[in-house]
Amino acid sequence: MALSQGLYQRQLQKLSPQQIQLMKLLQVPTALLEERIKEELEENPALETGEEEVTEEFENDPTEEFETKEDEFDLDGSKDEYENIDISDYVQDGDDDIADYKMRDENYPEADDNKVIPHKVETGFNELMLEQLGQLNLDEHKQLVAEQIIGNLDDDGYLRREISAIVDDLAFRQNVMTTEEEILELVIQIQHFDPPGVGARNLQECLLIQLQRRIEEGGSVEMAIKVLTKYFEEFTKKHYEKIQRGLNISDEQLREIIHQIVKLNPKPGGNIGGTGKGEGYVIADFFIVNNMGKLELTLNSRNAPDLRISEGYRDMLKDYDRGTKKDKRQKEAVLFIKQKIDSAKWFIDAIKQRQHTLLSTMEAIMNYQYDFFVTGDETEMRPMILKDIAEKTNLDISTISRVANSKFVQTEFGSYRLKFFFSESLQTDSGEEVSTREVKKILSDLIGEESKKHPLSDERLTELLQEKGYNIARRTVAKYREQLNVPVARLRKEL
Repeated sequence: MALSQGLYQRQLQKLSPQQIQLMKLLQVPTALLEERIKEELEENPALETGEEEVTEEFENDPTEEFETKEDEFDLDGSKDEYENIDISDYVQDGDDDIADYKMRDENYPEADDNKVIPHKVETGFNELMLEQLGQLNLDEHKQLVAEQIIGNLDDDGYLRREISAIVDDLAFRQNVMTTEEEILELVIQIQHFDPPGVGARNLQECLLIQLQRRIEEGGSVEMAIKVLTKYFEEFTKKHYEKIQRGLNISDEQLREIIHQIVKLNPKPGGNIGGTGKGEGYVIADFFIVNNMGKLELTLNSRNAPDLRISEGYRDMLKDYDRGTKKDKRQKEAVLFIKQKIDSAKWFIDAIKQRQHTLLSTMEAIMNYQYDFFVTGDETEMRPMILKDIAEKTNLDISTISRVANSKFVQTEFGSYRLKFFFSESLQTDSGEEVSTREVKKILSDLIGEESKKHPLSDERLTELLQEKGYNIARRTVAKYREQLNVPVARLRKEL
């Protein structure tokens, strides 16, 4: 096969590093933005926070004044002379002829929400377990095994890892030899810790542990233990008739048993501090206030940090520019400084662009769903897809998606993730297009108002929605019900 050369022309679309940086920043929620900025400040000494005013001069590019030509440098400069330069010469107070390239401006003044939002200070779940473990006075070997067991408890307080796997983990990772029998013995001791139910391997065991703590109450508690021991599957599926026949109990006794069981906590570890893996508080990215019928949108001021180019780095460039002898080593130092300043400038630009994108996206959503933000009524929401907001903001659909999936807005009716406001459309009998969110709200209301002794089936819910003018199929009703986390009619039945 003969080799040949040719000239080809192709058009490619590639993202610049700055565009990639912006897309990553868009996905960062307000709660994590401070940490992201802290990382950038640690990595780039040319970026800093400050309080000085911004002047217009040189704001576009703080380094372009110092563009140099190759022949400006004395390539024969003395090495000793360069190494003897006092660094203090580069960090003295400079003139006012070079402006800060800063983040904050008149559009983002200091606000009350810039204050640190308090977080809960409490003992985490893992720490609570280890504190109780310390009261058992175990030897060093058993202490290591028990700590491994506690380390395998999930966020809900369950031990879902196989015992044999824990044996292997201890052997291969910590060189600690143990047996399944020893681990089971320690698991039983951990199951006596608070809150009741921790260390269980499944829901059935979790509920039984809690009931065993109250065995002295007798009566319905003992019967509840029998139900969960012998008829757990029937109980979860609400096959109450089979339970009544098997235990020969009345409706009143069954109601009391159910009352005892539903009081139990199926997630004993879920309400304690956190294991370090759970979500923290939701910090709103936007605030919408209804001021006499006029909606006012503000961006959480945490999204507008006060960033600027380091004054010391700018002074280094100015001192170099005033100097007469410029050798190769100095050029390398200056190029390094300029690179850091450019990187800081790009980051500040990306943060500014992030603010603009967030505000324009949220403003478009607010105007599109104006009736909802005024009334708080979900039935007032209009069908809205990503494309609708993309067209109004002249942004890409993928950009809108990044904003909607990770941001929250606080209203007088509560806090909502932005993707809450997006929904498909459904056509009514009159030909009007309504939001599927509206249909789900009506479906939720119908289920909330039903008789729990005779809950509405999906077929009946479909009929009721059709009577209200919503052209909808039964399978669609079932899908919406599942999205609302509502079980089927049989599991909603109560005595």
